[in-house]
Amino acid sequence: MVRGGETRMSTNLPLSGARLWDSLMEYAAIGGTPKGGCNRQTLTDLDGEARTLLQRQAEAAGATLTLDRVGNMLLTRPGRNPARPVVAIGSHLDTQPTGGKFDGVLGVLAGLEILRAMQDAGIETEAPVMLINWTNEEGARFSPPMMGSGAAMGLFTEAEVLAKTDPSGAIFGEELRRIGWQGDADPAALRGLGAYFELHIEQGPVLEKEGLEIGVVTHAVAQRWYDVTIEGEESHGGGLMAYRHDAMAGAAPLIAAVEELALASGEQGRGTVGRIQVYPDSRNICPSRVWFSIDTRHGDPAKLDWIRDELQARGTRLAAERGLRIAIEEFWHSPETPFDPALVQRLEDAAKRLGHPYRRMPTGIGHDAVYCARTVPAAMIFCPCHGGISHNEAESITPAWAEAGLRVLADAVLATAGVAPPR
Repeated sequence: MVRGGETRMSTNLPLSGARLWDSLMEYAAIGGTPKGGCNRQTLTDLDGEARTLLQRQAEAAGATLTLDRVGNMLLTRPGRNPARPVVAIGSHLDTQPTGGKFDGVLGVLAGLEILRAMQDAGIETEAPVMLINWTNEEGARFSPPMMGSGAAMGLFTEAEVLAKTDPSGAIFGEELRRIGWQGDADPAALRGLGAYFELHIEQGPVLEKEGLEIGVVTHAVAQRWYDVTIEGEESHGGGLMAYRHDAMAGAAPLIAAVEELALASGEQGRGTVGRIQVYPDSRNICPSRVWFSIDTRHGDPAKLDWIRDELQARGTRLAAERGLRIAIEEFWHSPETPFDPALVQRLEDAAKRLGHPYRRMPTGIGHDAVYCARTVPAAMIFCPCHGGISHNEAESITPAWAEAGLRVLADAVLATAGVAPPR
């Protein structure tokens, strides 16, 4: 952990923390919930409304919109040297069904504030600067998450993204066209970015507990997600226990094992069962089929593999003991991903220059920056959030935390893009 030193800005960029905060509240009203959160799920009419507002505001700050085939919004302010690779800032406007006001949107609106301040001051950079609103980072409506950045960086094909369906059967590509936000640009063009920066709330308690304002993110921990299907036989709730092949009775110890194994793997282990479906879903019938999701994460990839192996072994044992069929299939894997060392150092230097107390830290959560880091130079910064609460209507930060993140982000972005001398 390092604490900030001397205060010195690399430019006189007239950033406004108050304007950033006002923007955060303006966007929070689009899909605002009675409990103070936000429900602006991807490719809904509310998502389209927020996109329209961002386009209007970014264009007023001198940016031009390009829209790609999976709906990523690319808002570019030209640089003096168009041959230089673009320096991008980004995050997402979509939310969870009971999401907060800051997850994702902070990074987008901090980027917007940088564009506005550049416009206000007439500052020109050598490289173009781009603000990106990625499509479907959350994965709440269409799964898996981070589809826009995943398609751009080659982790998903456009065809598979556009064909995804939500629980109601709505098709991603059709919904994208319905709200009017499918473009014709090739998302793969973003693989030529010169640098990508993302500001995000921590979604954890570390920074707040340690009294720090900035987290300089060094890497993303490895993740493995699974689909688990357990099949047995339906039987009457009044039947004798000894003759049952109850899928729920097999699911229960396996679900409990997720927490047990995550804890046994050490402090960096995480395990979550977030969804469960039961068939036939009747009060007095032993289920014949149970499906549930498993999300595992760890700072040590070898221990993540140990959790996988233990889950498979327990599934095999339970199937044999209870006369069930148990399939544990990997749904998604994200390997440990380092961020670009030079950009990480640039963020650290900015925190020092600006006098913001900070530390280096990993992220246990997937972000668009993680997918970008597999292909282009990328880096992330965190600001604190109260209690580490996120994906929750109670999600909360302070204006001072938001402004600290904004200033560190702007300092690193302009140092990377190169502030052009006056003509």
